[in-house]
Amino acid sequence: MAATEAAGGEVGTPREAPRDAAALLNRTLLVVIIGSMMSVLDMTIVNIAMRSLSVEFGTPLETIQWTATAYTLALAAVIPTAAWVMARIGAKRAYLTALTLFTVGSVLAACAWDAPSLIAFRVVQGLGGGLLMPVGMGMTMAAADREHFGRTMAWLGLPILVGPVLGPVLGGWLLDAASWQWIFLINLPVGILGLILTAKLLRADTPRDPAAVPKLDVLGLLMLSPGLALLLFGLARGGEQRDFTGLDTLLPAVAGAVLVAVFVRRSLTIRHPLLDLSLLTDRTFAVGFGTLALFTSGYFGAMLLGPVYWQQVRAWDATSTGLLGAPVGLTIGVTMQFAARRADKVNPRRLILAGVAIGALGMALTGLLSAVEDVPAWQPLATMMLMGVGSGMVLMPTTTTASRDLPRERMPAAGTALSINSQLAASVGTALISVVLGSAGLDPSGFRTAFLVAASLLALALIPAALLPAASRTPERQP
Repeated sequence: MAATEAAGGEVGTPREAPRDAAALLNRTLLVVIIGSMMSVLDMTIVNIAMRSLSVEFGTPLETIQWTATAYTLALAAVIPTAAWVMARIGAKRAYLTALTLFTVGSVLAACAWDAPSLIAFRVVQGLGGGLLMPVGMGMTMAAADREHFGRTMAWLGLPILVGPVLGPVLGGWLLDAASWQWIFLINLPVGILGLILTAKLLRADTPRDPAAVPKLDVLGLLMLSPGLALLLFGLARGGEQRDFTGLDTLLPAVAGAVLVAVFVRRSLTIRHPLLDLSLLTDRTFAVGFGTLALFTSGYFGAMLLGPVYWQQVRAWDATSTGLLGAPVGLTIGVTMQFAARRADKVNPRRLILAGVAIGALGMALTGLLSAVEDVPAWQPLATMMLMGVGSGMVLMPTTTTASRDLPRERMPAAGTALSINSQLAASVGTALISVVLGSAGLDPSGFRTAFLVAASLLALALIPAALLPAASRTPERQP
């Protein structure tokens, strides 16, 4: 009963239960995919609109980039509360709250009259976006049966992997065909649709008895949320400036790292911490967590290299560059759907190890080709698609393998931990690759160095991936 209620549904008769569970999972997936796609597309669309927003508001690009930084900081601040919010008000209400905040923030951002107001409204969006991912993941993981867990995670991961490819194309079209306001207003109909479907398709789950819900670890929140925000700010600042020695970069990064470290030490000693770090005592979850951290840092860190390479070295325009990402996105999406489903039936360790090796090889070949003068465009595109094949074989299958055998009641905490891991690893990778590219230079040899560093990060993921289990411990663990 508790597991189904946590996912937002009811329990039927024993004969009806499998059918009801499948229907609940399908409904949950539909609303979560809509919300996730909206959030991921928004981030990538705004990134491509930075220069246009700078011109529109007559503000330096360094200032307007705070629209992305403020969103990320708000995201980091609210993600740690997701598991507690789900326990306190219920998963469905938590998801409705997240959708509402994100949609309202989008409308407010479209109404911004200057850069400071736009930055403030992006914070509202970030508060909603920070809950969308972990709450949606928690609901889906709780509703999924372990026998088909990989298939479920394949659908759940589709927006995260495909969105960054579709976003630049859609963003460029909106800026050319309409106006900058529409990069935010496009979220309004999607957000309303998500709210309606969530309200109608998900049955109201019963929040836990307030007396049974541990009190919010306020002291932990005051450590982790500012700590993550400061750390991400320092990393982003260092990446932008391609220098981590300045006080405006070093101080927030160090302060954030200290706060996070103190939080970790405290969380291991108190009864009800904000973030359940005891998850890392589960060997499978821990090595999956490490694999994802290394692979995510290399993969998402290198995402900035492709567009800059095609525009800086090959002199392609933004629209052509955006369209060039479509084959890569399609490759990732198709591979991920196949691989995540196969993770239910084959040795996941072999699958993930092969994916890491293929991804690292594709990244390295891309770096080597980027330094070749007048190389035909199809060749680096082909190696990027090879990298996409590896990514599709790693990201969601690893999430599936790491989480499959956890008890259902721990799924919200696992979703929160994985969301923080993804956000932090992507930021570390982006900052590192930015610094490498800035130091090596925006020329073919510089891109070669940056791609090879990213390939090294991917290859390091082979170490924890080799410790993943060969199969699920149990086909279905009941709560």
